[in-house]
Amino acid sequence: MKKLLSLATAFVLVASFASAQDVSYNYDQKADFTKFKTYKWVTIPGAEQPDELTVKMILQAIETQMTAKGLKKVDGGEADLLVGYQVAVSKEKEVTTFGTGYGYGPGWGGRWYGGYYGGGVTSTTTATILIGSLALDMYDAAAKTLAWRGLASKQIDTKASPEKRQKNLDKGMAKLLKNFPPKVKQ
Repeated sequence: MKKLLSLATAFVLVASFASAQDVSYNYDQKADFTKFKTYKWVTIPGAEQPDELTVKMILQAIETQMTAKGLKKVDGGEADLLVGYQVAVSKEKEVTTFGTGYGYGPGWGGRWYGGYYGGGVTSTTTATILIGSLALDMYDAAAKTLAWRGLASKQIDTKASPEKRQKNLDKGMAKLLKNFPPKVKQ
């Protein structure tokens, strides 16, 4: 658990949240999204949370998008939507192979057809890459049901500056919330 939490803290390094992040969403097709005018932050029980600096960056990115969508944040009292998020970091292996040879390998074409035998050196390296994920949940406060859920994930850039992290996190949240609220089908 401690290791997972420290990996979740690494989520602050999510500077790669630029154009290639993977995003998906789902929503309650019976929910009336036109009635949602206000939102309030809630903590999802048992959800992994990153360090305080990362929390501020995530909240800023999401709040900017919510404001752009016409929703107003309320700190106390009632709200139409209850909004929470959770983060996770997973590890994947990346394998890179590089060959310095030429041709199509030994004996391709045969010696009677002008074939040649290729050559060179092939090297393979492996690296562990971190994939950061953020799940954003929006609950209908009146109905007490999940109304909308989005998920964004991307490889973490561990060398990015704080400014670059915020800029790219902003881009990622804009992409994640592009289709919120869902369009009403006529």
